[in-house]
Amino acid sequence: MTLFAKPLLLVAAIGLAACSGPDRFGAESGADFGAAGAPGSAADPRSPAYFQQAIGDRVLFAVDQSTLSDAARATLEGQARWLISNTDYSAVIEGHADEQGTREYNLALGARRASAVQEFLVERGISPARLRTVSYGKERPLEICSEESCYAQNRRAVTVIAAGGTS
Repeated sequence: MTLFAKPLLLVAAIGLAACSGPDRFGAESGADFGAAGAPGSAADPRSPAYFQQAIGDRVLFAVDQSTLSDAARATLEGQARWLISNTDYSAVIEGHADEQGTREYNLALGARRASAVQEFLVERGISPARLRTVSYGKERPLEICSEESCYAQNRRAVTVIAAGGTS
């Protein structure tokens, strides 16, 4: 072996030995995420990603309706519990409609849908100061086609959470 190869092998061996510790990314390194998952991930019950994916951030409505279905109420119960447990978040409730009808009609319908969600959450103990509503009417569709399957996805209210709520 050459004079250069021996030190190179020694450095490589030390480097590999340092990486073989079974707890190299565990509690000693500060990366122990426990059962809650990585902070901010969908596995962290305090994160917006968890709210969106595990709780559900949207509810759907029937044609020309702003009445909450049983499925919508179940989702909103989960949202209320999450918001009660996470008082450092506020929410904007977006009301949406499908492409049928006039722009003005759908803006008003989206506003009624957002208000129905807001009222439900307030009834469950969420401070009105933490909630705001906005209507997009038919201006922000999820699905673009002139079929009932698309329309059904666009008739919705979406709860968008952000840090900065007040108790």
